[in-house]
Amino acid sequence: MPERRSPAAGPVAALDIGGTKIEAGVVDHTGCILSRVRVGTPRFAGTPGDPHAAEELFELCVDTVRRAISAAGPCGPPAACADHPPRPVAALGVGCGGPMSRTGASGELLGVSPLNIPQWRGFPLAERLVDELALPVGLDNDAKALALAEGAHGAAVGVQNYLAMVVSTGVGGGIVLDGRLLDGRATNAGHIGHVVVVPDGRRCACGARGCLEAEVSGSAIEAATGAPAREAGSGLRRRCGRLVGRAVASVCNLLDLDLAVVSGSVAIGYGRPFIDSAQEELDRLARLEYSSGARIRLGGLGPDGPLVGAARVGFAALGAGRPA
Repeated sequence: MPERRSPAAGPVAALDIGGTKIEAGVVDHTGCILSRVRVGTPRFAGTPGDPHAAEELFELCVDTVRRAISAAGPCGPPAACADHPPRPVAALGVGCGGPMSRTGASGELLGVSPLNIPQWRGFPLAERLVDELALPVGLDNDAKALALAEGAHGAAVGVQNYLAMVVSTGVGGGIVLDGRLLDGRATNAGHIGHVVVVPDGRRCACGARGCLEAEVSGSAIEAATGAPAREAGSGLRRRCGRLVGRAVASVCNLLDLDLAVVSGSVAIGYGRPFIDSAQEELDRLARLEYSSGARIRLGGLGPDGPLVGAARVGFAALGAGRPA
């Protein structure tokens, strides 16, 4: 593995991999995005884990990262951010949908099997990126990456206990408890997308029924309505908010939390009706003395959250930027 550099060595490259888009950029320690390149995630209709499709997707990710680094200049940010010292990227941080699994003899590297990216099943993403880019690589679930970003730069600054969620093509979550980002046995802790909110509800890609992801994700809404999620009417937007509030209430009751920060294209796009309905359901179901009054709010970083989160994972790979 390449030698690690000090966090002071400069900005990091960031890569966010989702079911709809792949986005890469260069981000400094303040959360300033110095360059950004976005491409669509290829549609896939073959057998999950097909090796040829897996390689095509990986090559697209590598190319997107290289383009983002190039757009920031070979030695640092473009002239528009000339107040930043010109430094090369020190690492690559990656946020990707899960679940994930530990790979390699030491179990330090992660393989990925995103439910909404069928090209990859047990794909050794971290190891392959290290080999291809010759950089230290940090990889984590995209929603856990968002939790780091919101704690460092967004709506959870200064908060020691909170849930961060992504409601987008899929649904994921990350939990900071007592100032520490939870990992779990295989780094999948906080995956709120598979909390059951509608018993015997819609079939989820995980195989269960009624998971939050199967009810409110962008892909689930499109499958149910036959139209893009952004075209959903007000009633459906409020329903999605209620179900998110229901899941959040369970987590707040379980883990003694009083803040949930929600981001992602569905949450941001549905806006106030979504958040108001989520808060009403949270108020109805979080009734214990310690969970009563729990708040749910939109993420403070908006659409920049996933990329800034991936960058925080990169800084964590250098030994900085992660609650512990």
